[in-house]
Amino acid sequence: MLGFVSLLMDLSSEIIHSLLPIFMVTALGASAFDVGLIEGFAEATALMVKVFSGAFSDYLGKRKWLAVLGYALGAVSKPFFALAPGVGTVLAARLTDRIGKGIRGAPRDALVADIAPPHLRGAAFGLRQSLDTVGAFLGPLSAIGLMYLWANNFRAVFWVAVIPGILSVLLLMLGVREPHTHVDAKRTNPIKWANLVRLGRSYWQVVAIGALFMLARFSEAFLVLRAQQVGLPLYLAPLVLVAMNVVYSLSAYPFGKLSDSLPHTTLLAWGLVALILADLVLAIGAYWAVMLAGVALWGLHMGMTQGLLATMVADTAPEDLRGTAFGFFNLASGLALLIASALAGLLWDRLGAAFTFYAGAAFCAVTIALIFVAQRDTPQVAGQGSGSDHGR
Repeated sequence: MLGFVSLLMDLSSEIIHSLLPIFMVTALGASAFDVGLIEGFAEATALMVKVFSGAFSDYLGKRKWLAVLGYALGAVSKPFFALAPGVGTVLAARLTDRIGKGIRGAPRDALVADIAPPHLRGAAFGLRQSLDTVGAFLGPLSAIGLMYLWANNFRAVFWVAVIPGILSVLLLMLGVREPHTHVDAKRTNPIKWANLVRLGRSYWQVVAIGALFMLARFSEAFLVLRAQQVGLPLYLAPLVLVAMNVVYSLSAYPFGKLSDSLPHTTLLAWGLVALILADLVLAIGAYWAVMLAGVALWGLHMGMTQGLLATMVADTAPEDLRGTAFGFFNLASGLALLIASALAGLLWDRLGAAFTFYAGAAFCAVTIALIFVAQRDTPQVAGQGSGSDHGR
């Protein structure tokens, strides 16, 4: 059920986000650096808020109603994109939306970890991610049809996105029950130093790897801008995210399942190899068909790594601190994404799109080297899949 809640909210969000970079550049006069900064601040805000929502959900022992609040904020933000007279309003709406995402993300992930049996945790995260990505696929596809039907009327399309956002909140309220795992548990302040120490060295290594990962991957908004740059018609620009999310949705579950039986650092490294290939294709591609191949490789990278990182966090954190663990993980990732997206926008404006993607590939190569250094020094991180004996 949580997967279908995510599907509806992603449908709502991606109708808007698949068009937002081009809307900002063509209708509101924003630069690539503006786009990168707005996207970076928005995503970093979401990930930093997760620290407090995760800790608070641990402290209360309740996950569901924090998630409801987060989804409600996301739904409320949607009309402001349609009404935006300038970049400032878009930034305010994006921050509201991402604050909602930050509030709901950690308790939602902790709910998945609480509900799923340990030996199926990787598959559970992968399944939720697959349904989430189906919504992210249907959103841009809907945007394409509506933009064609309504002659590139961005604002009319944005109004449609309000509907699935409201439905996702209602489904979560009525269709998901709070698990009883934490009801009678002793509750303490999870921000205390003793609790942070309890998270352990293996957990903090996962946090470091996740942050390095995000430095190597900037906002997908630049994929949409690249599509426009190589001549894709305006109403077809969301096709970029359709292609990415088709590959993502098809690959997230099998790679999540595979993570239960293979060393995690091996999959992480191969995911970065896929991202290097994506960056190189996007840098050299002068035609939209070639560019879409790079986007598909980007989606494969996401499918290989997203559910995997969530599984690694769940496996290395104590059960009563999972919300906090996901929160701090996303704090580090958010700060890295802010830096990566702002830098990508700056490089795009100063040196061109191709150089931006070459720089991304270079960051990937450095991250792969650091992952294997960490694996050599602490081999136990490599194979902590749920119920797995690999990598010991």
